[in-house]
Amino acid sequence: MAIRWGNYKTAGFYDELIQKPGKPRRAAEGLCDYLRTLKDKEIEKYRAAADMAIRVMGITFTVYNESEGSIDRAWPFDIIPRVIPRSEWQSIERGLQQRLRALNLFIDDIYHERRIVKDGAFPSELLEDSKNFRPQCMGVNPPRRVWSHICGSDLVRDEKGVVYVLEDNLRVPSGVSYMLENRLVMKRIFAELFEKAGILPVDDYPSQLYDMLAAMTPRRLQRPEIVVLTPGIYNSAYFEHAYLAQQMGAELVEGRDLVVDVDDCTYMRTVGGPVRIDVIYRRIDDLFLDPQGFKTDSMLGVPGLLRSWQAGKVALVNAPGAGVADDKVVYSYVPDMIRYYLDEDAILPNVPTYRCVNPGELRHAVENIDRMIFKPANESGGYGMLIGAQSTKKEKEDFLRVVRGNPRNYIAQPLLNLSVAPTLVGNRVEPRHLDLRPFVLHSGKDITVTTGGLTRVALRRGSTVVNSSQGGGSKDTWVVEDGD
Repeated sequence: MAIRWGNYKTAGFYDELIQKPGKPRRAAEGLCDYLRTLKDKEIEKYRAAADMAIRVMGITFTVYNESEGSIDRAWPFDIIPRVIPRSEWQSIERGLQQRLRALNLFIDDIYHERRIVKDGAFPSELLEDSKNFRPQCMGVNPPRRVWSHICGSDLVRDEKGVVYVLEDNLRVPSGVSYMLENRLVMKRIFAELFEKAGILPVDDYPSQLYDMLAAMTPRRLQRPEIVVLTPGIYNSAYFEHAYLAQQMGAELVEGRDLVVDVDDCTYMRTVGGPVRIDVIYRRIDDLFLDPQGFKTDSMLGVPGLLRSWQAGKVALVNAPGAGVADDKVVYSYVPDMIRYYLDEDAILPNVPTYRCVNPGELRHAVENIDRMIFKPANESGGYGMLIGAQSTKKEKEDFLRVVRGNPRNYIAQPLLNLSVAPTLVGNRVEPRHLDLRPFVLHSGKDITVTTGGLTRVALRRGSTVVNSSQGGGSKDTWVVEDGD
């Protein structure tokens, strides 16, 4: 039996592919017409081909288990892509560019004049208690005054079809390699679709990333020395570190491979002698970058690296201190930042956010706890949060006790009815909730956005947690010419 879209029900959610039973959205018509022709055996063949490609290509992610330690698992992938019309994507693209421009102005301002604080548009007390504010960055001028060169903002859509920014990832955003590999897998198994459909490419991201990194060089060189700094093979994103280094033709290094000399320059140890490094694409958190400047017991970083960066002898991407804006409480002020720095209204809205540090907002969130999600300001991966509707009375009481003990560290947001998309579950097609992480590159001159991004999907029925560490998977994301 082939996929029958008439039996597919979205239960009142906005569906990314299906407008109503039996009728796909215009941008997804070609895809749905093609899927409608497939028999069960063909679908199984394509799914098996995708699984085989993922194993052969070595696409894995690492999860951590208290009893078993770190475990490498094959990347969970669904062969039914998400489709977005280009006309809609162009608006999203402009909104992401606007957002990253304002965020970088904010970060630079915070480490210099703090005009936004002096003018009363941002509360100073949030900086005093900020987990990711770095006093060591005060007065530093990174190349082109760009702090967050790479941003991965998470987007969600509600039941009305409105796209919101759920959060911004400005420190060490991950996932772009999976976006690229998802596309390679789809090209392998659905080659005929790519020949006919107007699917816009994402393959040029590594070259765009390289160009952005090269633009940050402190020396005027035609080909600067660029390295990717990784914590090592046991990091959950090591696959991505190695993949991006290979795609850019850059060296993949660990902290022990680099040294800062008395001239404040950073060098890479090689069998032919030391080689000066111009740009470091670092995949290590701030506190582990340099035991002389941050955590003294860090074994992952490079002694003196902060000094080298402060002296302008090496560029760090993303810059230390960029995480001051990678905070869910600070996130709630981004529309204000856009108005303050750009004199514009935000193109992409935030999800309505209640700051627990404000007693009135906390009271409202608590009174409506069954319709709220409480989140810590600086956690990721879906950890440390409370979904009111899915929690027991004791869980709520215990969690609120923690929130009241440190209200600065928590926000609350209404539980959105996240959009869904058809997803293969066994031999059936069922709706599953999803989000989208596009990647934005800021060179100081140009801001480019990937054509689509990493679509993460909650593979468990009814779940809205899309993180791979908690049972989520992913889909390829197609931005197509309208009507194709």
